[in-house]
Amino acid sequence: MPPRGDGRLNHDLMPGEKGPQDACGVFGVWAPGEEVAKLAYFGLYALQHRGQESAGIATSNGEQILVYKDMGLVSQVFDETALNALTGHIAVGHCRYSTTGGVTWENAQPTLGATATGTVALGHNGNLTNSAELVNLVAERYGAQRRGELARGNTTDTALITALFAGDADRTLETTALEVLPRLRGAFSLVFMDERTLYAARDPQGVRPLVLGRLERGWVVASETPALDIVGASFVREVEPGELIAIDADGLRSTRFAPVDRAGCVFEYVYLARPDTAINGRSVHAARVEMGRQLAREHAVDADLVIPVPESGTPAAVGYAAESGIPFGQGLTKNAYVGRTFIQPSDTLRQLGIRLKLNPLREVIRGKRLVVVDDSIVRGNTQRALIRMLREAGAAEVHVRISSPPVKWPCFYGIDFASRAELIANGLSVDEIAQSLGADSLGYISTDGMIAATEQPASQLCAACFTGQYPIELPPDDQLGKHLLEQAELPLGSPEDGLSRIAVSAGAGSALQHP
Repeated sequence: MPPRGDGRLNHDLMPGEKGPQDACGVFGVWAPGEEVAKLAYFGLYALQHRGQESAGIATSNGEQILVYKDMGLVSQVFDETALNALTGHIAVGHCRYSTTGGVTWENAQPTLGATATGTVALGHNGNLTNSAELVNLVAERYGAQRRGELARGNTTDTALITALFAGDADRTLETTALEVLPRLRGAFSLVFMDERTLYAARDPQGVRPLVLGRLERGWVVASETPALDIVGASFVREVEPGELIAIDADGLRSTRFAPVDRAGCVFEYVYLARPDTAINGRSVHAARVEMGRQLAREHAVDADLVIPVPESGTPAAVGYAAESGIPFGQGLTKNAYVGRTFIQPSDTLRQLGIRLKLNPLREVIRGKRLVVVDDSIVRGNTQRALIRMLREAGAAEVHVRISSPPVKWPCFYGIDFASRAELIANGLSVDEIAQSLGADSLGYISTDGMIAATEQPASQLCAACFTGQYPIELPPDDQLGKHLLEQAELPLGSPEDGLSRIAVSAGAGSALQHP
């Protein structure tokens, strides 16, 4: 059976190009009398932008947990038959982009594991930075023989959390979680459940978003507020950093497992989150429009038309046009149905590249001096092809404006950027980047301007991908990296070998060069 499309542009059509890949989306619901699997399905549908590699839902009827997951988009993985089979009153859902571990079925979520009193199903958004330490902790507590997800070939940090949630005899999952969660370092927004209780937890820094909503007959937790909207839940509040929430027949209870040390990801405001999301009380759309306004104040230019790179550049382009007084227009049209074809492109198609996704409106841009607004530049291949395409369509000048600062550092908290050596802003000055792209001028928003647009204190945001200042301490380079748990001598070996102690793999290199 041939693989199914995953809804993303085939990177083979843009050789060497890979933009910032989203974090994952998590969703949980406790609602007796509701079709919780369908609620989870639509919740994940609203979070599809956060991960398009795999999707899964687990449900519980109070006696047993069922899990259904597969590779592909939410709409490809589930149909009516699958959803009708997932009965119960509790559900946990997940859509994945891999920030730890490879793109395999074994690494799809929710994960499933045994606990001292039942079963746990778990979905994770974020990235742990102390996985090497946690491997040793699993071995010390439960022995060298691999069990559960680890024995089934799961190579994610999520599998380590699931293994640690096994707990000791006669300890509830809630008690175990309160002991394990303070041991985790890095970014984690978790939704998990046993047969009777739904849980949600967020790391002390609150790197990734997580919100709580109320249904008429239950509760919902989700990565972003639009997932509440789509299932008819009212927003209650954010899950606080360092908080564990439990929801069961006795109601909702909250326990703090660590003090708040807020460092929310600023790139959620720039790109990752949906524009109709609110994070920590700030509308993401409003923040992006303000970034565009600030960009116009910092990098004004004489031009005839402001156009966005759809869709992520649109709010900032609206703001730039409003502040500058230059008319806003749609100079590019986007193919809403572009996806992987699994057909090897010909050399001719490779050269067309970005045209599969974007095409210029020639009558709009011909003879115009353009301001082209985008959210970020990673390697620059997409922007280079785009500028060439606009010039071929008759643009007189192309001035590029970017609503985030230059991306110079990898993210270890749940975004999969290109490696540091591949980031165009590391090797070139702004003028050199403009020349490389073929732009008449290039302007990035300042870090201070971007942060001001979020209306959050700078001390409560993580901007490490722009500044290199990581708010959560990182371990040595050889204990970092997306494929840490897949390196032969790093931690797991083959199933029959059990868990082994961490040993530095030859040729591991610097994680800052090869994240």
